[in-house]
Amino acid sequence: MSAPRIGLRCDAGPRRGVGHLVRCLALGEEFLARGAAVALFGTVEEVGWASAQLTARGIPLHPGPDTPAGLVAAAREHRLDAMVLDSYELDPAGAAALRAAGVVTLAIVDGDTRGQDADLYLDQNFGADAPGGTAPGSDAGTLLAGTRYALLRDSVIAARPSAPRTATPVARPRVLAFFGGTDAVGAAPLLTRVLLDTGHPMELTVLAARPRIEAELAALTCGRGQTLRVVPPTDGLPTMIRAADLVVSAAGTSTWELCCLAAPSALVCVVDNQRESYHRVVAHGLAAGLGELPELAAPGMAGRAARAAAAGILRGLLGSPRRRAALSARGWATVDGQGRGRVADALLSRTGVLNR
Repeated sequence: MSAPRIGLRCDAGPRRGVGHLVRCLALGEEFLARGAAVALFGTVEEVGWASAQLTARGIPLHPGPDTPAGLVAAAREHRLDAMVLDSYELDPAGAAALRAAGVVTLAIVDGDTRGQDADLYLDQNFGADAPGGTAPGSDAGTLLAGTRYALLRDSVIAARPSAPRTATPVARPRVLAFFGGTDAVGAAPLLTRVLLDTGHPMELTVLAARPRIEAELAALTCGRGQTLRVVPPTDGLPTMIRAADLVVSAAGTSTWELCCLAAPSALVCVVDNQRESYHRVVAHGLAAGLGELPELAAPGMAGRAARAAAAGILRGLLGSPRRRAALSARGWATVDGQGRGRVADALLSRTGVLNR
C-alpha cells in the first residue's frame, strides 16, 4: 500500500503573520512521522524563520493556487490524496472543487467555515465543541472541535512538562513576551512598556520580530530591579516558555502552546478574529486577560486607563505565585499535546491509503 500524499495550503508573511503556517507545520510533522509525503502550497514572504522551518523538515514549497481550478490542477499534478486548507482569503469554493476531484479535504477554521464544503472541518479554539460553539454549516460527524484537536509542533510536545507549575515564590520573576512570528500590529513595544510600568522587579525577555520593533524596544528604560533582553524569533521558544515564570503574548495560535507547556500567561487580543477565543479563554481562567490592543494603544484618558488596568493585572500576577500556579494548572489540563494525532487519524482514515 502506497504512502499518502498530503498538501498543506496556507500563506505566511508580514501582513498575514505565521499562525496558519505554524499549525500546518504541526500537522505536517505528524503526517511525516507516519510515512506520508507532505508538501506546502503557498507563499512565505519576508519571514526567514518560517522558511527555515520548512527546510528543516524537508517539506517542499510550491506556488499556492488561489482559485478552485488551480487547487484541483495542483492536486492532480502532485497526485495528492488529501489537501489541508488554512486561509481566510482563498475562494471558499475550492474545498468543494477538490472533493469533486476525489481529494479528501480538511478546512482549518476559526468559527466560520466561510461557506466551504469540506470533508472535515477543524476548529481548535477553546469552546468550539460547546453547544452553539460549532462551525456554521458543519455537522458533528465532520467537525473536529475544541482544544482536544489543538495542533502543536514537535518542539512544543517534547517540552511539555509532566505536571503544571507549583506556587514557588521568586523575587525577580522571569517574564517572556512575544506576539507572533511577525508581530504585524507592533504589540511588543506597547506591552513591554506596560510590563515595565508595573514597577515590579523582573528579568524580561522580549522577542522582536522586526528591526523596527527591535529599535523601539532598545529605546525603553527599565526601572529598579528590572532588566530587558531583546532577542529575535527563535526555534528555542518552547524552552524559553518553560523557563519563564510568566508569559505575555497575543491570543492567537500560541495560546494552545502556552497551555500545553503549563505556562502562566497573560494574553492580549491583537486582531478581531482572536476576540471570541480570547474571551472564552479568559472567562475559564486558562490565562489572564489584558484587554484588546486598540484600547491599550488608544490616546488620551481611555488609553491611559486601559494600560493602567493591564499593568495592575500584571503586577498582581508577578507578585502572586499562587495565581500563576492556578493559571498553569488549568492550561495544562486543557491541552494535552495529542491533538494533531487525532486530526491525522480522522483525515487519513478517509483517504483509504494509510493510517498509523
